[in-house]
Amino acid sequence: VTMLFFLCCNVRSRSATSTAHSTLQNQVVKLWASAFGGEMKSISAKYSGSQLLQKKYKEFERAVRVEEIDGLRLVKRLAENMEEMFHKKAQAMKRLVEAAEEAHLQHEEDPDLQYEYFNAVLINEVDEEGNSVELGGEFILQPNDHFNNLSVNLSLSVVQVPTNMYNKDSAIVNGVYWSEALNKVFVDNFERDPSLIWQYFGSAKGFFRQYPGIKWKPDEHGVIAFDCRNRKWYIQAATSPKDVVILVDVSGSMKGLRLTIARQTVSSILDTLGDDDFFNIIAYNEELHYVEPCLNGTLVQADVTNKDHFREHLDKLFAQGIGMLDIALTEAFNLLSDFNETGRGSECSQAIMLVTDGAVDTYDAIFAKYNWPERKVRIFPYLIGRESAFADNLKWMACANKGYFTQISTLADVQENVMEYLHVLSRPKVIDREHDTVWTEAYIDSTLDDGQGPVLMTTVAMPVFSTKNETRNRGILLGVVGTDVPVSELLKTIPKYKLGIHGYAFAITNNGYILTHPDLRPLYGDGKKRRKPNYSSVDLSEVEWEDKEDTLRNAMVNRKTGTFSMEVKKSVDKGKRVLILHNDYYYTDIKGTPFSLGVALSRGHGKFFFRGNVTVEEGRKSSSYPFSFETYCNTDEHPEHRYLTQIEAIKLYLGGHEPHLYCDKELIQEVLFDAVVTAPLEAYWTSLVLNKSENSDKGVEIAYLGTRTGLSRINLFVVPDELTSQDFLTAEDREGVFNADHFPLWYKRAAEQVPGTFVYSLTHMTCSCLSVTASLTAVGIQMKLEFFQKKFWTASRQCAALDGKCSISCDDENINCYLIDNNGFILVAEDYTLTGNFFGEAEGAVMNKLLQMGSFKRFLVEFNLYSWWHSDLTAKAQRIGRTMQVPCDTEYPAFISERTIKENTGNIDCDGCIKSFVIQQIPSSNLFMVVVDNKCDCSMFEPITMDPIEIMYILHWPKSRGCERLKMQKDRRRPDTCHPFHPEENSMECGGTVNLTQSLVVTLLCLLVALFPR
Repeated sequence: VTMLFFLCCNVRSRSATSTAHSTLQNQVVKLWASAFGGEMKSISAKYSGSQLLQKKYKEFERAVRVEEIDGLRLVKRLAENMEEMFHKKAQAMKRLVEAAEEAHLQHEEDPDLQYEYFNAVLINEVDEEGNSVELGGEFILQPNDHFNNLSVNLSLSVVQVPTNMYNKDSAIVNGVYWSEALNKVFVDNFERDPSLIWQYFGSAKGFFRQYPGIKWKPDEHGVIAFDCRNRKWYIQAATSPKDVVILVDVSGSMKGLRLTIARQTVSSILDTLGDDDFFNIIAYNEELHYVEPCLNGTLVQADVTNKDHFREHLDKLFAQGIGMLDIALTEAFNLLSDFNETGRGSECSQAIMLVTDGAVDTYDAIFAKYNWPERKVRIFPYLIGRESAFADNLKWMACANKGYFTQISTLADVQENVMEYLHVLSRPKVIDREHDTVWTEAYIDSTLDDGQGPVLMTTVAMPVFSTKNETRNRGILLGVVGTDVPVSELLKTIPKYKLGIHGYAFAITNNGYILTHPDLRPLYGDGKKRRKPNYSSVDLSEVEWEDKEDTLRNAMVNRKTGTFSMEVKKSVDKGKRVLILHNDYYYTDIKGTPFSLGVALSRGHGKFFFRGNVTVEEGRKSSSYPFSFETYCNTDEHPEHRYLTQIEAIKLYLGGHEPHLYCDKELIQEVLFDAVVTAPLEAYWTSLVLNKSENSDKGVEIAYLGTRTGLSRINLFVVPDELTSQDFLTAEDREGVFNADHFPLWYKRAAEQVPGTFVYSLTHMTCSCLSVTASLTAVGIQMKLEFFQKKFWTASRQCAALDGKCSISCDDENINCYLIDNNGFILVAEDYTLTGNFFGEAEGAVMNKLLQMGSFKRFLVEFNLYSWWHSDLTAKAQRIGRTMQVPCDTEYPAFISERTIKENTGNIDCDGCIKSFVIQQIPSSNLFMVVVDNKCDCSMFEPITMDPIEIMYILHWPKSRGCERLKMQKDRRRPDTCHPFHPEENSMECGGTVNLTQSLVVTLLCLLVALFPR
C-alpha cells in the first residue's frame, strides 16, 4: 500500500501553456517513470512475497468473514469494562474509609500520647554514633518492578509530615496512632487487586500516610513542601463545588508587610479552588477595584490558567485611602446572587473571603438584608497582622454567617490558616455521612517513570468522617483516602486491534478536559521531561479541533450516548506527514465516574474486521512467530504470571491448565489465523536466501510482515553485521514495531493505499517499500538506499528514440531530476545532500507552482493546543507591547499530493526567463519523478519549508481579545452531589469565638435565637 505524499513549492509565477518541447519532455519522463516503476515493483513483489501472500489469503477466503464494527455497541462495552475497573478501585477506598472511621471511633484522644512511627524522611537515618534517629529506625526497602523498581516496603506504610509542622505534635501523634489500622487494609487491597499502586490517607491534621512505604527525600534546602490538604484529590473529596468572592482590603493601613501577607493569603485561597469552582477577586478602599477589570460583575472558572492570570494581577495592588467594607460586602453579595441566577456557576456552596487588617463595624444590616435568615453565603474573615483591635467584629461576622475566623500574623501562618475554611465547608457532607467518590483530572506522577517519561494518573478519593455521636453536629472531617490509577491502566481495558489502524479511544472529564487521548502530550519533546503549562486542563476541543461547533465535546460533557462524524487531518511521523481521514465517533458515559468515553473509527477498513477460522492445532504448528502486542494475555494480574512472555502465556492458555490466566480469546483466534496464512512466507524467504544467484549485490536486506492482530515476521537476506540500519524492527526501534498503544507508522501509511501498490520511504540510509492485502496484512522490504538510487538513475537514462539520441537526459547540466514521495520528501537527487529533505526547500518555485496547480495541498496541523487558545488566534500571536509569551505547542505545515492528478507540466516566469518542469507519478507507488529545467535563476522565490510554527501562550492579551477570552465558558457538567449546608450544623464552631467580648457574645446569641430558632 502506498501513501501518496506530494512535493510542494512556493512560487509567485503565472501559469503558461505547455510548449512542444515540454510535451516531448513529458513523454520521455513518462517512459522513465514507467521503467523505474516496473523495475521496483518487480523487486518489491519478489522479495516481499506479496503475490504469494495474496494467493494464500485467497485460498482461505471461505474461512474469512468480514464483519462491520458496531461502534455504539463497542463503546458501550468498553465503558462497562472501564466502569468495572473503576469500581474495583472505589471499593478498595471504601474498605479504607470503613477501617479508618472504625479505628478513630475506638480511639480516645490522649494529649500526652508518645508513639514512635516510621517517618518517611527519617527512616533508615542514623546519627553520628550510628544509632537510628528518633522516628526513624530500620525500615526494609526492596526494589519492586510493579513500582518501576522503586525501593518500597509492601508490608508497611510510612508517614510524611510537612516541614512546617512539628513531627510530634499531639494531634499528629494521635492521628498517626489510630491510622496504623490502615496498614492491614492497604496490604489486603493490594492482594485483592495487584494492579493497585499508591494508596494513602491524607489527614485533616496535615500528615500523609502512604503505602507501600517509601523513603522521602527533602529538596536541596532540606524542605518537603508537600501538604496533602493542598492536593486536588483532597479538596474535591472534602468539599462541594463553590462560588467564591475574595475581598482584599487595599486601604492605607495595609501598606508594607500586611499587603504582602494579604497577597500570599489570596494566592493560597486560589490554591484550594478547583475546576468545579468559580471565583473573582475584588480589591477595595473607598472604591471597588476588580483585580481583572473586564470581569466586573461575573465569576470565572477556577482552572489553572485563570488562577495564574489573577495571581499576576495581585502584584499590581497597592495600598492607599480608606477601607469601605460596606460597599465591598454589598458588591460581593450582589455578585454571588446575580451569578447564581445565570446558572453558570457551581450552584452549590457560596462564600465570601475577607482579607483585611480590621473592620470598624459588624455590618449586621448588610447581612440582614442579603444573607439572613438562610445564611447561604458563608463569611471567612482573615485578619492580617498582629493587632487585634478590630478582631471582635470580624469574629462576629464569621459566627453570624456560618463561617470561620483566623488571624494571620506572618507569612509562615498563611497556609495552615487558609486550610481551616475547607473543614467548615466539609461539615454538611460529614453530617450527611455522604462518602462521595471523586475522580481527579489527569496529572503527572513524577515518582513513577515507565521509560517514556513521568506517568499520567487520575486519583479516586473518598472522605473520612468522625462517627462519634458527641461530635456529630460539629461535622469533623478526619481526612481523605485515595489511590492513583495510571491512565495506562485504563488503556489496558481497550483492545487496540478492535479499533482499527487509525482508530483510538479517548476519555474526558465533566469539564471537557482530556483524561486520555493519543494526541495529549503533557511533556515537551526536548528530552528534559518538562511539563507543559496547563497540561492537566487540555480541553477536548484543542485536539479534536476540526469540531468547530463543539458538537462532540458538548455531547460527551453532558454524558450522552450517540454518534458524530467529521473529516480529520491526522498528523503522523512527528508532524511531517498528514493523513486525511473520515472518522465516525461513538461515545457514552462511564457510570459511577465523572468521565465519558469516546471511540473514533476511520471509515473504510477501520469500520470492518476480518475474522478468520482455523483450529488451535493448526495455529500451534505456526507458533514460531513473534507477537508484538502486549495485550493477548494479562500477565500483570497474578504475580506468578508477570515474568511470562506473551508466547509463553498463550501456550499456557491454549493448554487449558491456567484458570487464573486471562487472555483475549478472540484476539488469539485471529492471530492464529494470521499465523497459519502467513506461515508459507518463511519458506519462501528462505528459498530466496539459499539461491545464491538471487540478490547477489545484497541490495535487498530485510523482508518483513505485519498484521492487524500484531503478528510480525522478519527475514534477513544478509547477515546482521551487514545491515545498513542495525536497529530496524528491533526492540530498540520503538516507532517501527507494534505495541499495545499504536500501529507503527509504516503500517499506517501502507494501509491508506490501494492493495497491491507499494509505499516507499527513507529509513536512515535505507529505503523501505510496503504493500498491503485486503485483509490489512502489510509486507515490505528494506533495501540499501544506494541500490534504490542506482535503479532510478538507470531508468532515467532510457530513451525511446530510434537513433538512440534522447532529447533530454538527467545527465544534462540544464536538467535536475528528483524522486519524491507523496508528502514531498526527496528520495533521490543529483545532489546527495538533499536526500530526505523537503522538495520545497530545494525547488521553492516549482513547489509553489504545484500548490497553485492543485497537484499538492498544504495543511497546518495543530499539535495539542492547550486550554482556551484557538488556532485562528494563536497562529497569528505576536508580541504586542509588553505582552508576555511562553512556549505552548507547535503548528506543523504538511503537504500531500492530489491522488487524481498523475502527471502535470508547468512553466514559471523568473524575471522573463521561463522555467519549465514535468512531474510524473511512478506506477504502483507513492512516488513522483520531477524533472526541472534549471537554466533560469529563480532565486527570487522563497523556498517552502517544513519549519514548525511555534504557538505561544498569550498571558496578557489586548483588552478586547483578553476580555472575550476570559468571559468565554464552554459547556460543563456539575458534579452529581452538592452539600452546601445542614440544619444540624453547629455554626458556633467559627474560629476563636471564646475570645469574643461579652457584649458581642450576648448580641450574637440573641440574634441567632431570634433569626434561627432551629
